[in-house]
Amino acid sequence: MPSLNRDVIIIGTGPAGLGAAFHLTEQDPSLSILMIDREKICSGGLLNDCKQNYTYPIGFSAENWTKDEAERLLPLVENRLRPVIKEKQNLTVYQRRAERVGVSLLDVRQSHVGTDKSRLLIQRLVDELKSRGVSFALEQEAADVFDDDTGTGVAVSGAKRERARKVIVAPGRKGFSFLQQVMERLGISYMDNTVDVGIRVETTVDNYPIVNDYYDPKFFFPDGVRTFCTNSGHARVVLEHYQGFSLVNGHAFSTARAGNNLANFALLKTIGLKDPIRSGQQMAVFLARLANDIGGGKPLMQRVGDFRMGKRSSTATFNDDLYAFPPSCPVTAGDLGLAVPSRIMRHLWAALKKLDSIVPGVLHPSTIMYYPEIKMYANKPDFLDRHFRVTKNVYMVGDGAGTSRGITGAWASGIRAAEGILQEN
Repeated sequence: MPSLNRDVIIIGTGPAGLGAAFHLTEQDPSLSILMIDREKICSGGLLNDCKQNYTYPIGFSAENWTKDEAERLLPLVENRLRPVIKEKQNLTVYQRRAERVGVSLLDVRQSHVGTDKSRLLIQRLVDELKSRGVSFALEQEAADVFDDDTGTGVAVSGAKRERARKVIVAPGRKGFSFLQQVMERLGISYMDNTVDVGIRVETTVDNYPIVNDYYDPKFFFPDGVRTFCTNSGHARVVLEHYQGFSLVNGHAFSTARAGNNLANFALLKTIGLKDPIRSGQQMAVFLARLANDIGGGKPLMQRVGDFRMGKRSSTATFNDDLYAFPPSCPVTAGDLGLAVPSRIMRHLWAALKKLDSIVPGVLHPSTIMYYPEIKMYANKPDFLDRHFRVTKNVYMVGDGAGTSRGITGAWASGIRAAEGILQEN
């Protein structure tokens, strides 16, 4: 048997991987740890916008977490990320309005770093881990994970094999497909029957003034629809590029950056699939490619005023008359009705109408709906224990593995995996 190169290899330098690395080094400084990432710097939610929620159940998957378990670990996350919690105003006013139309508005402790400041936070975290002896292999792609008679470790960039006693796989939502390939090769049972499909709504702060009182309001509507990842100040809708298609997302800069008077948020519907259609990922890829094909290789956007009148948007729709603000992400003007499944669109539109009664103005004719926004965290591995272990020596954590839905939940899931490894020491 060849000698081990490391005690622990962590795939991914996002919040789940960082959470694991910090907890391991705090509890046992003698451990040899290697972190691998295909990017130059850790990406995902920490890099883009870096919005943090510190109230259960936001950011946690209910099937893997209890309130007590989350609240046990959230202070550890907060201690490491050092958030500045944003104040809220007029919350009870909005909550009363929401209750009248059968909607819930959660009171969540939040922090927002901003895309322009997130690299400073990431660099601080990475530098501290390096000072503890953690090694980083950036711009190195993990090709496979092995845990068999030959040992445990990671195949990196093809032929190179790094060996370790334990492996934590935490590649984030963009690593969804990679995780499935690893699970299938290692014979790990899993389910992939849930997907979040929706739109990103962009409007002016004047038309969505709640963001002046509550930075990222968490509304929960009937039919499994919710708001997600609200951005304001200097806010923009952006593209996320995948193989063969693009999705939309949103982010905002810190308060140090001058505002552009725009706000955006995702409106997502959770869909649970049953046999014989079981793959949330396959459904997500199909819907995303369909929208991109209709949009000539880009996502679609449509003004609310056009949607209400049952007509497609066009370049002429995005003028400087009634529609006074230009799109921050100028994709293809078109008709969402051609791309969004009717049942999903019906539930999203019903939620938007309720939201307009809570925050009047959000359905101004100028408001833009972008599609598709899809979140791929539907993997549900068959975990062997509460530490997210999937084989004797391999753990899977973070959004891509379905253990979390955001920065704080991902960091906490990394801690739980680290606790499992430390128990075996």
